[in-house]
Amino acid sequence: MLEVTDLVARYGAVEALRGVSLAVRPGELVTLLGANGAGKSTLLRAVVGLLAAARGRVFFEGEEITGRAPDDILRAGIALVPERRRVFGGLPVRDNLLLGAYALPRGRGFTRQVEEGLDEVQQLFPVLRERRAQLAGTLSGGEQQMLAIGRALMSRPRLLLCDEPSLGLAPLVVQEIMRLLRALRDRGTTVLLVEQNARVALRAADRGYVLETGAVAVEGSARALLENDELRAAYLGG
Repeated sequence: MLEVTDLVARYGAVEALRGVSLAVRPGELVTLLGANGAGKSTLLRAVVGLLAAARGRVFFEGEEITGRAPDDILRAGIALVPERRRVFGGLPVRDNLLLGAYALPRGRGFTRQVEEGLDEVQQLFPVLRERRAQLAGTLSGGEQQMLAIGRALMSRPRLLLCDEPSLGLAPLVVQEIMRLLRALRDRGTTVLLVEQNARVALRAADRGYVLETGAVAVEGSARALLENDELRAAYLGG
């Protein structure tokens, strides 16, 4: 579904990605691990067109999307849940969700698609139905994360990119977010998950990649990575 080949990206003179190659197959939940500054978020930004690639190619469902505009990539079927949620705090929950549908094609059936999307998101996250008139900025951190995921789902993506969804959340809330991501995977949405909480991410994922200083250092099944002694020492606390 997603294929990244020899991707290089820079912030000014700093090379943040140094020839990254990876693949995500349909129906998988794949996690991307690494320390701060390893290039995880940079990779997501490059995939969705928010950061131009200096070299390399990105393919989605067999079609090259390298260099395309972010809104084109969204319409192609890839949605990003950004780090730190980035909800519109001064708008109600329902309006935040509606903004996620802006890329859907206009015309006959648009209103029905939006209403169906709202219903599906609110079934997945019942708290968003309960809070639909509440300002997003007054939600808890976990509720804001659910809102950010729900907003991305409103565009009907086939591939969901999640950037550090556990950031700043209590352990029980993190477990619930991971359960919801697995549920999305089981319902047919492919997920690429960026996480610093390696243990939690690997327990949720099918496969994983570890980035170190902008390059893939290790890859394998989630189980194999959990049992990798070097990875355990570096990321899982012994």
